[in-house]
Amino acid sequence: MRRDRVVVVGAGMGGLAAACDLAARGAEVLVLERQETVGGKMRLARVGPAAIDAGPTVFTMRWVFDGLFADAGARFDAALRLIPAGVLARHAWEEGGRLDLFADIDRSAEAIGDFAGAGAARGYRDFCARSREIYRTLAAPFMAAERPSPLGLVQRVGWQRLGALWRTAPLRRLWPALAAYFPDTRLRQLFARYATYVGSSPFRVPATLMLVAHVEQDGVWYVEGGMQRIATAMRALAEARGARFRCGAEVAEILVQGGRAAGVRLIDGERIAADAVVFNGDAAALGQGLLGDAARSAARDMPPASRSLSALTWCLVARTAGFPLLRHSVFFGADYAAEFSAIFAGRRITAAPTVYVCAQDRGDHPLQDQATAERLLVLVNAPADGDRGPAHEDSLAALGEAGFALLERCGLALHRAADAGIRTGPAGFAALFPGSGGALYGRANHGPMASFARPAARARLPG
Repeated sequence: MRRDRVVVVGAGMGGLAAACDLAARGAEVLVLERQETVGGKMRLARVGPAAIDAGPTVFTMRWVFDGLFADAGARFDAALRLIPAGVLARHAWEEGGRLDLFADIDRSAEAIGDFAGAGAARGYRDFCARSREIYRTLAAPFMAAERPSPLGLVQRVGWQRLGALWRTAPLRRLWPALAAYFPDTRLRQLFARYATYVGSSPFRVPATLMLVAHVEQDGVWYVEGGMQRIATAMRALAEARGARFRCGAEVAEILVQGGRAAGVRLIDGERIAADAVVFNGDAAALGQGLLGDAARSAARDMPPASRSLSALTWCLVARTAGFPLLRHSVFFGADYAAEFSAIFAGRRITAAPTVYVCAQDRGDHPLQDQATAERLLVLVNAPADGDRGPAHEDSLAALGEAGFALLERCGLALHRAADAGIRTGPAGFAALFPGSGGALYGRANHGPMASFARPAARARLPG
């Protein structure tokens, strides 16, 4: 009996997961990736001999990967070495103050009490309880659903638990909801930052996003060898189950015959027939016709106003001094609202950015010797307008100056050579991920219904 032939377009995390599942179930799987390595946004940048994680830097929700590997008859912990993080992040503010958030709630509550008083510590414990309740209500019926709808969500949660569903606060916005727990604006900034984990504004997302706090408390890990090792481990699993990979193979068109997807055409003209096609690019690329006019009906284009955040990043090898960086450090400016208003309302690069620094040679403790150059990813939020023509260099330079100036005001000095790094902005991300405009998280999660608008796993075009 002939096995189903499936072509997976794109070896990002979704394509790799699909390849593992399909190959384990007996399909004949071919993965086509236009880059020379797998991983998609989970990518490496090379600065001289140094390899720097240039995409995701925080590993959570391990249960997803445990399940993926178990379904394929393997063990995730046998493929990678994971090191539990005791400190989630170090936070600093322009107007003063420094606060570490720990994986342990009691340690975090004690630190918050020392930082902002006993009332803030109590508010934090109440916030954690609420976060846990929201997560438990939505994990299976919403987060794991292929295409959730409001009615389907109610049915999955159960009519008898409508009260729990209402307490997920879908109609409240995150920023004002946090005021009930954290009168201190700095703490509100810290916990509102969870909105950026889905590429959105803290002032426009539902308070439901409080659940991210519980995701982190459920476990954050460092991946020995870097985050890109997750992608290579998934590739190895898929190959062990029979999947084949071709990197440097760019797909120009999804072929449609008889009203359904029937294969792909590569940029060099090669045609590959398939019984089904998995597209692991930005769904908007289909609606824009970037994979051919015949595949336009598979998914809708996304209006630029609905896009999530982009970023301006620097992958650096530099010496640091003055501030005791941990693996994850966040530096906040004074006006959080202005930052997101500039990005989403005015579609302009903000002049007062929050800065995230991932010091990839560090863990839960500062390095004793800061004389040696280390690997850093520095990131600030930016609008997803990378397909509106090249950004003005003076705008990008101004954003960089503002970000690095904030680091200096918070006490961190970076000593680097002018050519010791790689800068990537919205236009660069738009080129890496066609159809996205540079948006790194798909659609922004603004408003109570936005999360229901995410693309379904099954497209409108059969096959």
